[in-house]
Formats: sequence, structure tokens, C-alpha cells
Amino acid sequence: MKRPGVTFEEFSAMALARPGVEARSSYGTPGFFIKGKFWARLREEDVLVLKPIDDDEQRFLMETQPQAFFITDHYRGYPTILIRLSKVNRGQLQELVEQTWRRMAPKKLLAEAEVKAGKR
Repeated sequence: MKRPGVTFEEFSAMALARPGVEARSSYGTPGFFIKGKFWARLREEDVLVLKPIDDDEQRFLMETQPQAFFITDHYRGYPTILIRLSKVNRGQLQELVEQTWRRMAPKKLLAEAEVKAGKR
């Protein structure tokens, strides 16, 4: 039987599969950066911080799936979402990883990724 959620190791593999992503510490926890810019980090054992998320997307995720997506006062007003890894749908997280990576990746990196994927 398929277990719900995603482990941090599975998220890490999704993140590092994207071009230009590097893993390094962020606030004393495992973090991920795209060409040196902060993208995601493990906030606590089961909670991931991911950016960038726009206000409408943030609100939609929290309203439709509050068990998986939330924010705290600390992140209010920032383009981030907190994700309970044990509650998030794997496919949805994969889609968010792709979308947010595309929003943050420099144009040159996006073009290189498209060429590599045979889209250009």
C-alpha cells in the first residue's frame, strides 16, 4: 500500500534533480539554493519552507488543503508556504517544485534546461 506524504529525502531528490540547485545549510537546517538564491529549507522535522508562492496561490493551498499547507506569523506577508511533508500529495509537491524552480531560475538556466530536455 502506498504511504501518504513525502520524506525529506524524497523532496531533496526532487529539488536536486533541477539544474542549478545546490544543497547547503540555511539557519542551521538543510537548505536548497538556486544559483545562490534561497529557495527551500527544512524548518523542522516534517515542515518545509518553499518559495516563491504568490498570495493567491498561498491562500488557495491553505484553504483547500490546510492539513498540508500553512504559514505562521513569521512568514506572513512573504512569498512562502510551509508544507507538512507527511501530509502533502507527492504529485502536487513535484508540481510545486517545478513551478517555483522556474520562477526563481535565471533565464539562462531555464534556456539550458529546455535545450537539455529537448524543448528547444
